Amino acid sequence: MLPTPALADATIGGKTVDCYCTDRAGGRIELGETICLQVDGRMFMAQCQMSLNVPMWRKVSDGCLSSQIRQPRLDPLAVDPRIAAPKS
Repeated sequence: MLPTPALADATIGGKTVDCYCTDRAGGRIELGETICLQVDGRMFMAQCQMSLNVPMWRKVSDGCLSSQIRQPRLDPLAVDPRIAAPKS
């Protein structure tokens, strides 16, 4: 069972500190979230987890999932100029 953010808070000097991971751009990733990481030319799915009271990335699978469906791009300006609209 993975810790929830509420259970993964740390107390430092009487203040509660949220524990979370960061992505390459420095964005906050909550504990339990899974993202695609690229390290040394390899891509894999990794989950933000706690280890010895430190947030860390744990590899969960090789390769990355993609939510994008690749469709050919249609360029409306690429119409053959020799085609004319029908005359009325």
